[in-house]
Amino acid sequence: MNTAGHWEATPRRGLELTPFRGLRYDPDRVGSLASVTSPPYDVVVRPDGLHHLQSADPYNIVRLILPQAGTPSARTEQAADTLRRWLDEGILAADPEPGLYVYEQRHGDGMLQRGIIGTLRVTEPAEGVVLPHEDVMPPVVADRAALMRATRANLEPLLLTYRGDGTAAEVVERTVDRPPLLATTTEDGYRHRLWSVTDPEELTRIQTDLAGRQALIADGHHRWATYRRLRLEHPSPSPWDYGLVLLVDTARYPLRVRAIHRLLHGLPVADALAAVDGLFRVRHLDKPLAQALETLADAACAGNAFLLAGDGVFHLLDRPDPDLLARTVPADRPAAWRALDATVLHATLLDHVWHIPEDSPAHIAYIHDTAATVEKAERDGGTAVLLHPVREEVVRDLARQGVTMPRKSTSFGPKPASGLVLRALEI
Repeated sequence: MNTAGHWEATPRRGLELTPFRGLRYDPDRVGSLASVTSPPYDVVVRPDGLHHLQSADPYNIVRLILPQAGTPSARTEQAADTLRRWLDEGILAADPEPGLYVYEQRHGDGMLQRGIIGTLRVTEPAEGVVLPHEDVMPPVVADRAALMRATRANLEPLLLTYRGDGTAAEVVERTVDRPPLLATTTEDGYRHRLWSVTDPEELTRIQTDLAGRQALIADGHHRWATYRRLRLEHPSPSPWDYGLVLLVDTARYPLRVRAIHRLLHGLPVADALAAVDGLFRVRHLDKPLAQALETLADAACAGNAFLLAGDGVFHLLDRPDPDLLARTVPADRPAAWRALDATVLHATLLDHVWHIPEDSPAHIAYIHDTAATVEKAERDGGTAVLLHPVREEVVRDLARQGVTMPRKSTSFGPKPASGLVLRALEI
């Protein structure tokens, strides 16, 4: 930490990415590769999401990343038993030699993302190598840690970004000219392709380039915090010194940044609006979701703004009372942090106005899909709070200052599909 109290921005050792023997589904043993994949564990948000994925194929990865049982210990035990059974039956098998994996996602809307999957040396924020930008919720870290301990596996890669445009990127571009290990298209329209890089010279080029780089956690703060916890639990050297990640060079492939919305259980929209009366300007928008989001975007350009939903129409909250912000937003952070919509949502609205604990699943849910958030609020009688996304440069600048954003502030994407390549620590 420097004299200003912020983490150092320059990494001392850089990114250490190592090859591993990836666990992959045997395509002859499952319905299709698409049918065994899933979004990351925290993005299964559709009303029938879990049931839909479990029904897609008896070997869908969701049975490992979100096991269903009566107690937490029963869930983790079930996941471990399932993984052992799938390995014994040959549903999942390890590749014959260690490698790094080039991963491509492509969509008809023009999105193309390529990156490298490998096991990354786990570091602390003070080392300035892997930068978090959001706080985490301890119960979620504890849950993911229990699952990783039981399975002794990294079941899905985190998404990290760096800016390089160097030799690692050149290796990626050469690799995608070869036939892939696998290719599949998931129901969201994304086409996924995966290649293995095992040539020692190519591996050295990648590792040498990354050794001087610094990464930002784009998606997976809780799993990175879990990696850090588990590394401390196991004397080094051990397999827990490394965790499974996807590294994307955003100099070549910029990510999309979206907001993560809030669903407030047990708070009807009428009550939420009554509590903010006189504290925010409130405008009622009788228009479709897409147009309401455009209005939100316009308002967010001028200051803090939120869109409430759940009663069949949308309500725009903007122009908060400056005295209210002065009383409720902590003053010991940079101005860019104090101005974040997520900061005002958590410090002012959730804590001070609505009195909702941000880490209680009984009171609040964090949902990536906008339409699903509104649908759940309307169905359950709660309040959806929709946010406008933060620009990536704001996120990166705060992270380099060592300033974390409020929990679940951003959603970078596209996220890697879970189920294409896993890592067992003892293989």
